[in-house]
Amino acid sequence: MAGDDITDTSHINSGDTAWILVSAALVFIMSPGVGYFYSGMARSKNAVSMVFLCMIAMSVVSVQWMIWGYSLALSDTATNPFIGNLKYGLLLNVGNTAHVNAPSIPGSVYAIFQCMFAALTPALALGGAAERVRVFPVILFCFIWSTLVYDPIAYWSWAPSGWMAKMGELDYAGGTPVHIASGFAALAFSIVLGKRKGYGQEKFEPHNYLNIILGTSLLWFGWLGFNGGSAVASNGRAGMAAAVTHIAACMGGLSWSVVAYFRNGYKFSSFHFCSGAVAGLVAITPGSGYVSPWAALIFGAVGGVACHFAVDLKEKLRFDDALDVFAVHGVGGIVGNLLTGIFASKSVAALNGADIAGGWIDHHWKQFGFQLAGSCAGAAWSFVVTAIILYIFNIIPGLRLRIHEDGEITGTDISEMGEHGYKFATLEPVGTRDNMTLSALEQGNINLGSAISTSTHTSTEKPAIAGQ
Repeated sequence: MAGDDITDTSHINSGDTAWILVSAALVFIMSPGVGYFYSGMARSKNAVSMVFLCMIAMSVVSVQWMIWGYSLALSDTATNPFIGNLKYGLLLNVGNTAHVNAPSIPGSVYAIFQCMFAALTPALALGGAAERVRVFPVILFCFIWSTLVYDPIAYWSWAPSGWMAKMGELDYAGGTPVHIASGFAALAFSIVLGKRKGYGQEKFEPHNYLNIILGTSLLWFGWLGFNGGSAVASNGRAGMAAAVTHIAACMGGLSWSVVAYFRNGYKFSSFHFCSGAVAGLVAITPGSGYVSPWAALIFGAVGGVACHFAVDLKEKLRFDDALDVFAVHGVGGIVGNLLTGIFASKSVAALNGADIAGGWIDHHWKQFGFQLAGSCAGAAWSFVVTAIILYIFNIIPGLRLRIHEDGEITGTDISEMGEHGYKFATLEPVGTRDNMTLSALEQGNINLGSAISTSTHTSTEKPAIAGQ
């Protein structure tokens, strides 16, 4: 408890501590996982920058978390319902002292575990600005956004004095602070930054399905610690959370794939499966420590189908959410929160001694209203505050987030970083022959003009040239 001797170890359970340290490492893996997932969905000329932005976000927010983020988001000594105090600023007064939410592990372990949640959230939101955002302003944006958006919502949801927690909203692992917050921040990004050049005239498609599969695998793997670790102990509730997480992911992938199969020319797609799996993971997050395995099937199926159709909103409403963050995380988070109000079970929470009123299945009818109120508050706060931050950035010299037009055409990998994601098939000059400058393709005795001419007679697809 806060105020105890920070060197006292009498309360520490070594098994619980080991599991939460492992869970922190699993959640860490999710940041590069998001990067690879986004990288595959983007065009090849923006592939490296998407991974880089996710790693930058993780680094910036980790520093912010040490300075004051942990204390603002999870203070167990603050008494106001909105934001924490600076009791744990610079991670002082942490040490072995247990947090109220994690009584059997050192406070330092709980802090680093929760740090990984905070670090992941703005990385998710940046998908809404993909292919048209400058790197430098993102560094400052992530610090400010975490302070003004993530930390307050996390405090409302998880701190002992947070108004959502005291109201009775159930959010086991981040339906509102992580997914709704990032999804509606991405929506604000897509509206304030505007559409990508060529949006509506060109067909933007994923460039690397293997990166999408790799990113999904890393996310799925990490999510077992994301939800399983939120028990902050090594016990039956942690095991149940991991089990329902996996079940919901499987069902989400299957449900999205089947719906897309009938809507898209009777063909299956790895991209559709991966998107559905992530949607299922998002939906189960708030309820993962409250629901039974049979309910996880419903979370996955409803989450997968709802998020699939939510993707259509950007076409109907004409906003360019480049990587469908709003559809998957914003809508998926709301779906998961509301389903938790229906299927939360007293018996599942009791696996580690917790006592809740449950959801509709336990005849606690008000729980759905609590979940709806929390979802609306988190969505509104994230969208409005993010939009204000972005508008302010855009009027400060040097902090405008939108990349210039030439840089967008060239791609953020080159214009922002000076790096190629794929050098093996570029047309850059690399050698000479007979006083002529040759590209890598020409040195390999490949005549690009002949290849293109031949391909028009043998295929309806244009030859892929990385970086274009």
